[in-house]
Amino acid sequence: MRQRVVVVIGFGAGLYFFGSWITSRGGTATGWTSYAPLSINQPIPPGSGLHPWVRLVIWLVLILVWVLSSVYLLRSPRPSRVENPTETTD
Repeated sequence: MRQRVVVVIGFGAGLYFFGSWITSRGGTATGWTSYAPLSINQPIPPGSGLHPWVRLVIWLVLILVWVLSSVYLLRSPRPSRVENPTETTD
């Protein structure tokens, strides 16, 4: 069970990094180069990056994948069915 928890956490972290990468594709460069005094002559063009609803849909799909895989991996194990050698089936 402990290994399954580690796999679920690792898979969730992987999906988080993948989601961050996929939602930032086409985005504008931000950071110190876009700090207000340095970016006065560099306006950010409208329509750059993904629409917020597209980002929301991407994150919801990734969360759904993570939840479904977590439920599958962390489900209770099925009881093993032991065949009775004395029992006959006709």
